[in-house]
Amino acid sequence: MQKQLPNPIAGCFLLSEPYMADDNFRSSVLFLCEHNENGTFGFVLNHPLDLTINQAMQDFPELKAPLFLGGPVQNDTLHFLHCRGDLIEDSIEVIEGVFWGGDFNQLKVLLDTKQIEETEVKFFLGYSGWDLGQLEVECDDKAWIIVEASSDYIFSNESNSMWRTVLKNMGAKFKMLSNLPDDPSLN
Repeated sequence: MQKQLPNPIAGCFLLSEPYMADDNFRSSVLFLCEHNENGTFGFVLNHPLDLTINQAMQDFPELKAPLFLGGPVQNDTLHFLHCRGDLIEDSIEVIEGVFWGGDFNQLKVLLDTKQIEETEVKFFLGYSGWDLGQLEVECDDKAWIIVEASSDYIFSNESNSMWRTVLKNMGAKFKMLSNLPDDPSLN
């Protein structure tokens, strides 16, 4: 069962509250990679784009891997999460078995030589970011539900149902929230 946390930390999930007005984050599951005195940085895990990594990048190994919109900040930048910190130099372990970034050229070679499977990496255009204290204000305003992260969701292909699934796995109170309609007027 996923556990609710009292405060945001690096390596947690943020689930948007039902009926969040910001289209960038409606029904979103975010994974925070950094949360410190410089601010907060993470990726939306469940907003796939109608674009593959090969359509966005030239000179990249042939993959069918989708690209995800990591957030509204600098969405002309490419980022990646992976589970192969044992093979990719300069990776940063965020939670056990989940790494952020690393040597991009090395990643390309490892994908091309099939030493890393495309299911072991997730690509993002842009990211989500907050200045120091900004996320805490949003959490105090009840915009986010802070949840213990799980690598099972990070590399899941179930983007459309991820938000509801995480909520359901948090217990009865949150299971009710997961069943609310996207449009409150339909309630």
